[in-house]
Amino acid sequence: MNHTDLQLELQGDIAIIRLTRGAKRNALSDALILALRHTFENLPSTVRAAVIDGEGPHFCAGLDLSELQERDAGQGLQHSRMWHAALDLVQYGPVPVIAALHGAVVGGGLELASACHIRVADATTFYALPEGSRGIFVGGGGSVRIPKLIGAARMTDMMMTGRVYNAEEGERAGFAQYLVPEGSAFEKAVELAKRVATNAPLTNYALMHALPRIAEQPADHGFFTEALMAGIAQSAPDAKERVRAFLEGKAAKVQKT
Repeated sequence: MNHTDLQLELQGDIAIIRLTRGAKRNALSDALILALRHTFENLPSTVRAAVIDGEGPHFCAGLDLSELQERDAGQGLQHSRMWHAALDLVQYGPVPVIAALHGAVVGGGLELASACHIRVADATTFYALPEGSRGIFVGGGGSVRIPKLIGAARMTDMMMTGRVYNAEEGERAGFAQYLVPEGSAFEKAVELAKRVATNAPLTNYALMHALPRIAEQPADHGFFTEALMAGIAQSAPDAKERVRAFLEGKAAKVQKT
């Protein structure tokens, strides 16, 4: 499915999902958010991992402010929940998602990136949350997801003062797990997606759906959830085959890179 502002390309078992509003720095319109939701709801069953990229020099410069309407409190609530539903499908959808970050990762663009499971940033990347200076508040899940990456204090500082993090500062703060040279974020993201796609699907599912919930649970609840997930994952035929291959010396051992 291709939308005017979103393109889906399949490379084997990898889905490349590209924002294609390059002329508007890939600003997120409601139509684009709904297209993103539709794409994740309808990914082919053969897809094992996805990469989200942005056309042009910027990943995503945030909310398309030209669409910012005067809404009453109820309408504003429903609009925010529409974004939540779409980005929940990125974080808690069918496959792991790697974001290829470059240029602006700002406002709603940072909310989208924070919903992905792995973030690769190139040297041109910069991060900002300008909502505070515009008299608005994040509404796409940023207040939940971003503090889990960088802490509430850093997010408060960004929104209160307009602080911008460059690529190196952002990687140190926790926005991205990988920092690569300019122009190579997409290549690295695809490389990682191919690696992730070789994992046992149930293990990837546990990492996407169970791990973030365990992190929010009291320790005794977390240990119990972990035990349930471990039991389920290791009972899968794929897992048994992989363990057998390791014990028979047929699987690669962990090595220092």
